[in-house]
Amino acid sequence: MKINKILFAAILTSVMGGSFTSCSESFLDEELKTQYSTDRFKTQEGLDELVTGAYQKLKFKFNYIWGIQCYNMGVDEFTDANNVIPAWNHYSQDLNSSETAANQPIWDNYYGLVEPANILLQNLPQYYNTSSPTYNTRLGEAYFLRAYAYFELVKQFGGVPLKLEPSTSAETYFTRNSEEEIYTQVISDFGEAYRLLPKQGESVGRINKYAAAHFLAKAHLFRASELYSSWNGNYVSSDLDAVIQYGSEVVDAHPLCDDYVKLWDYQQPNGANEKVSEVILAAQFSNDESTWGRYGNQMHLYYPSVYQDLSGCKRDISGGREFSYVSATEYTMQVFDRVNDSRFWKSFITCYGANETKSAPEWTEEDMPYAPAGVNKGEKRFKGGELGIKYIVNNPGDNRYEEYPNAPAYTVLKDGKMCNTYTYVRYFKGQSHSWNLNEKTGNYYNIIPHKRSVALSKFRDGYRVSIASQFGTRDAIIARSADDVLMVAEAYIRKGEASYDKAIEWINKLRDRAGYADKEDRSKNVDGGQAYKNNPYCSGKGGGHSDEGAIYWDKNTYYESNNMEGTETTASTKSAMKLNSVADVYNSTVDTPIYNELGCTSNAEKMMCFLLNERTRELCGELQRWEDLARTKTLDTRWHKFNDGATRGIGEFNPSKHYYRPIPQAFLDGITNSNGSALNNEEKKAMQNPGY
Repeated sequence: MKINKILFAAILTSVMGGSFTSCSESFLDEELKTQYSTDRFKTQEGLDELVTGAYQKLKFKFNYIWGIQCYNMGVDEFTDANNVIPAWNHYSQDLNSSETAANQPIWDNYYGLVEPANILLQNLPQYYNTSSPTYNTRLGEAYFLRAYAYFELVKQFGGVPLKLEPSTSAETYFTRNSEEEIYTQVISDFGEAYRLLPKQGESVGRINKYAAAHFLAKAHLFRASELYSSWNGNYVSSDLDAVIQYGSEVVDAHPLCDDYVKLWDYQQPNGANEKVSEVILAAQFSNDESTWGRYGNQMHLYYPSVYQDLSGCKRDISGGREFSYVSATEYTMQVFDRVNDSRFWKSFITCYGANETKSAPEWTEEDMPYAPAGVNKGEKRFKGGELGIKYIVNNPGDNRYEEYPNAPAYTVLKDGKMCNTYTYVRYFKGQSHSWNLNEKTGNYYNIIPHKRSVALSKFRDGYRVSIASQFGTRDAIIARSADDVLMVAEAYIRKGEASYDKAIEWINKLRDRAGYADKEDRSKNVDGGQAYKNNPYCSGKGGGHSDEGAIYWDKNTYYESNNMEGTETTASTKSAMKLNSVADVYNSTVDTPIYNELGCTSNAEKMMCFLLNERTRELCGELQRWEDLARTKTLDTRWHKFNDGATRGIGEFNPSKHYYRPIPQAFLDGITNSNGSALNNEEKKAMQNPGY
């Protein structure tokens, strides 16, 4: 790794405000193109610019496909969707040291953040007015950014080269530091940031004391986890105490939203939704094109289900551009209490509007024996502005739905009559439960690639500038206090049975919020697709929104999915969600089938399993799952049990290998040994993670 090139990349990113990432090339090959020399960073103004520029790297996780591949693919929550991803979902041989779509950019970009942080930490005491009211803040930001970079690196790669001073010339000789050394440095740096940073950031999106506290809690929790059990024994007790201390501080300072949907109620850039108290730190995106850089926020592309190939439902801004990289698994459908837990219906899309009558399907002669009363051959099954697509998230044993014989998969009979909409059903009459889809059920799981799915709505963005635009406008949450609640609960679980009651107390903070409130409309859907209503690009003919309607739909299939049609209610479900004791965990009707599938028999196993299930219910899709399952060493079992990648013959998870990512080949090829010679194959192997 020629660290002088890292410096060049960092200078470009920081001063020019760009995003220095590549799908196919290492930053080693990039050229320096900047108007300033490093002398600029020997001035207070230049150091302020360098800090501000370094914030660009907080956007990196959300910029491109690496965000989904490295963080939320190949897990229990999601399998691959309309695009088969062998390396990242199936752990095929394509996941190797030469992989450049995601693995290389993760390495390059976080080392690209280390260098400006090191420059700041060296230059601030020398060239910044130490009496300035912003001096401690700048220093705290620098410590935070370096800690954040190394934390991301150690979670993916394990021990990596630890570099704590900026480069003044080309450096090519490196050795790998141990995981223990990296965590010691990360916790130290986050600790310095916590000590130096103000409680309130200078502006929206700036790092503050509680962002440092959040990541202190997270780093301590990771170090105390099973992945590091070969060396972490002396740290675990104090780490768990630290998780409780820092996590509690964060929750006090950043109260939870009173309604889960407020986190996702995106209506326009920089609106009220992006300033809710629960958010501790978010990557700042907007509709200001000058800030987009090369990629912008692209997470809205990867979760959608494909709808544009269904007649009458043409692609628009409100529905999103469906790159469709991941599909929710059967585990994700089953882990929620979908009657009482509002988080499911506030996280997923089950209804889509129709926006073009002309191309909508018609009732045919063959349909007539099954058609609902009152329809005629040749009439449209639905029109623009009406419901066009629905997903039914029902349970085995539901006898209402059957496949319509000799017809496309979306043609479904309900109680013997054909549904007028495109209808996708989880379980047909007579089908039994299948965790890993060994036996295909319904009519969306049996489509491979999985182009139809109950799609996550958390990143949906109806404020983009065109139908085809990949540039998202909404902020991306990096840290929110619900995660701290779960971290504190986990720390108490890890302390043993005597602390389980405290864990329950903390988990209930989320479950109390998760239940439906009294008089709440359970059929209502709210997500970022609604922002099209405020989007100037959606006004006027041809502006990304049909005059006949929108793909975004403000209703869900709650009542139909739960077989509760005709029994609509607005009664609170908060008491049903509350855990009254640890017995409610051990005997949970939702979680017990998962305990059984995973072989959890002891109380400790059930508590940790419940905790990981609760992390899905609260944080599903928020780019944390791979790391959570890796650190707890549950990734092997959960992938095999719940991800159908384990049954499709494309790859195989190897627990002696796949808890870490491969060290990039470009790094191994670019460094030297202590004699200044390029590494030979044995030396490269010694630097590489096992199995790659």
